[in-house]
Amino acid sequence: MPKSTWIVPAVLSALLVLGALGWTAWKRGSELAAAQAALDEGRKAAEQSAAQAAALKADLDSAKAETAELTDKLAEAEKEMASASKSKNTLEEEMRAALQSKDITISQLQGRLTVDILDHVLFDSGEAALKSEGQEILHRLATVLATHTNRAIHVVGHTDNVPIRAAARSRFASNWELSTTRATAAVRFLHEHAGVNPRQLGALGYGEFHPVADNATPEGRAKNRRIAVVILPEELAARSPGSSKQ
Repeated sequence: MPKSTWIVPAVLSALLVLGALGWTAWKRGSELAAAQAALDEGRKAAEQSAAQAAALKADLDSAKAETAELTDKLAEAEKEMASASKSKNTLEEEMRAALQSKDITISQLQGRLTVDILDHVLFDSGEAALKSEGQEILHRLATVLATHTNRAIHVVGHTDNVPIRAAARSRFASNWELSTTRATAAVRFLHEHAGVNPRQLGALGYGEFHPVADNATPEGRAKNRRIAVVILPEELAARSPGSSKQ
């Protein structure tokens, strides 16, 4: 048999084997490349997940810190509210103990403590000079206020609707002047003779225009003739015009 006869089939067989090996190698390479790509993608996803987890942990830590801060602030606010409430109750109790009288009414609304003193206790009819009895009451009131130096105090004069008598009109043109002068007299006494800080004090006169009873009866008019000492809560006192921490 000629030599060329078996050489050709052998070469063809070798080529087939090489082709099969090449295709197998290419397939394996493709699989490896796909596996590498999948691995890279997985690693990238893992890194992103780790970054997201770190960001979430940072947000959680921040939220925990904010929650702890808010909790502390809430506890402090509750403590301050409890202290303020205790202070208000204590002030009212102290006033009631110091000013027991059928002619004095003490009330509290929205943190404002109001001490209403009927005018005949403090002044003679149609006059604005303090009587000795009125001075003694204001001294007792000032003794209580001495321990509450962070409260603003408004002294408000009120009258009934009876016009000023002719003999007194040279001094008080109307009930406005009378009520204002009485309030100012009380304020001056509280500062000059009872030692209340003038920065805490203010005087107002409302005349006959803020009645608490019917002016048609003698009893109602008697209730309307009064001096109201209004003690503001601390938070309002701090915002009052002219207030000072000095």
